[in-house]
Amino acid sequence: MLKTLFVTFFFLNPVFFQHSFAQKPKTNLTVRKQDFVAPDTVNVLFTTTQGNFIIQAYRNWAPLAADRFYTLVKQQFYTNNYIFRVEKDYVVQFGIAGRTKEDNKWDLQRLPDEPVRKKHLKSIVAFARSGKNTRTTQLFVNMQDNPKLDTTMREGVHGYPPFGKVIRGMDVLFKLNGKYRKQILPLQDSVYKWGNSYLDKKFPGLDKIISATIIR
Repeated sequence: MLKTLFVTFFFLNPVFFQHSFAQKPKTNLTVRKQDFVAPDTVNVLFTTTQGNFIIQAYRNWAPLAADRFYTLVKQQFYTNNYIFRVEKDYVVQFGIAGRTKEDNKWDLQRLPDEPVRKKHLKSIVAFARSGKNTRTTQLFVNMQDNPKLDTTMREGVHGYPPFGKVIRGMDVLFKLNGKYRKQILPLQDSVYKWGNSYLDKKFPGLDKIISATIIR
């Protein structure tokens, strides 16, 4: 996850903080769980405490990302997830299950990196990462055009490969509780260790994904 030195650097460098997604880093992980193969296009309905939105995923944009997204939805990973980062002028981020055993299992299943084939325009969806081959379960949605995310370099890796976009319900994302903005990002160790109970206690009022369901 985030080591002490990394957390210090994170807070003292606002530019890094703005463009970081703080997916937990791990070392010496080379084995990836075999994901299901996604259809060429798939729609997923997210039901939240503020309403519904739909993400449409495209396998030809980033096959590994699309397969992982499809697998996680089929296995109901996103059920009962808190939407822990809401920056309405930047991104919305979610994808920590809040169930310790489940989060730790998927934290070992890192995806190899893929090329960036699409631009980070408003509504585009990609996986968060912290460095090379670190994508697992966390997603973010662009709340505006974010061209810097097309070319951002972290640990020699270029950009964040989009795999889908919100095709309905962007207005719902703008209704989410944005009180805490990015405060939870450097605290993910605690969320992975204690689950949703930590967020309930320390960050009351967060909106939640009630369910994520494939609808086509």
